[in-house]
Amino acid sequence: MGLAHNHTLRAERTLIKQNQAQEITANLRPNPTLVGDAQFIPIFQPDNFSSDYLNESQQFDLGLGYLFERGGKRQRRLQAAKDQTAVTVSQVTDAERTLAFNVGQQFVDVLLAESTLQFAEQDLKSFQQTVDVGEAQYKAGAISEGDYLKIKLQLLQFQTDVSSARLARVQALVSLRELLGYDAVPANFDVIGDLAYQPLQASVEDLQAKALNLRPDLRAAQLGVTAAQSQILLAQANGKQDITGTGDYTHVGGVSSASLFFSMPLPIFNRNQGEIARTRFALTQAQETQQLASDTVLGDVSNAYEGLKSNDEVVQLYVAGYLKQAQDSRDISEYAYRRGAATLLDFLDAERSYRAIQLAYRQALASYMTALEQLKTAVGTRNLP
Repeated sequence: MGLAHNHTLRAERTLIKQNQAQEITANLRPNPTLVGDAQFIPIFQPDNFSSDYLNESQQFDLGLGYLFERGGKRQRRLQAAKDQTAVTVSQVTDAERTLAFNVGQQFVDVLLAESTLQFAEQDLKSFQQTVDVGEAQYKAGAISEGDYLKIKLQLLQFQTDVSSARLARVQALVSLRELLGYDAVPANFDVIGDLAYQPLQASVEDLQAKALNLRPDLRAAQLGVTAAQSQILLAQANGKQDITGTGDYTHVGGVSSASLFFSMPLPIFNRNQGEIARTRFALTQAQETQQLASDTVLGDVSNAYEGLKSNDEVVQLYVAGYLKQAQDSRDISEYAYRRGAATLLDFLDAERSYRAIQLAYRQALASYMTALEQLKTAVGTRNLP
């Protein structure tokens, strides 16, 4: 998916260059026309082919014609081409916005995998110490073999967590490299950053106003209206009839003369009225698309903002007490178990609860950061207040 998106983005960037080339074509003037002829050539009477005959009897014509465009056609063509290029540039910018979100989301996945791996390794190291203590207690006769085996079997879960976390980290890095492009980063690249809570200060109204000014898809829709208006002006200009002017030099009967000619179609039937009507309907369609894009922007920001608030509330639940309570519960259970005041099952249950709370907290942080990336994408900027 990432590679396909990158190839699509490259194709759209190439389309910008194509549109810029069309601007060059649109700005070209008509080429002049050179016309020449020679009449009364004595093919079957070669003896008459003399300088006197050429001067007195031969007719030579040489003319230069040019098409004079009326209605500012060239300027309208150029402006229409520039407006279409501007639309394409905004569309490419919008594709880059989508890619930035995908990269940001995958970056969060990498940070989650990194954090989960670090926690799994720390938890394994901590529980390994518990296993070592249990082994010492078993050898000293303080606990039964059954309790010691229960502790040792529990170690398998922590070892599995480490293996799974390592695999998840590798897969997340591969997916991120795919989005960035395999040639963009080395094979052994790593990321810098941590799962972190970044509170948002701006209101949804401020973000919506910002999005209406920054979202490239809305900008593309607005420029689409401008491009449609340019097409109407171009169609109206094409309805003006062009004049063809020709200047001729003629030599006949020993006399040289000059002539001027012009021609212009009479706009009786075809005044380009069909194309003018079509472009006006296209303008209406572009205006509807712009309104739809504006409504979509407001809806995207509102949904992303509410999603961020929901994830914010979940993170605050962990920070406000559940993290400390899970830590304290495990520490107390471990202390009590080692002194015979708690059962092994109580200790193992507290250990599992602590592990589950820590993993859930990291997932909640990752969900919050992903929601923040979604909001940045909805607003159309990487910098939120």
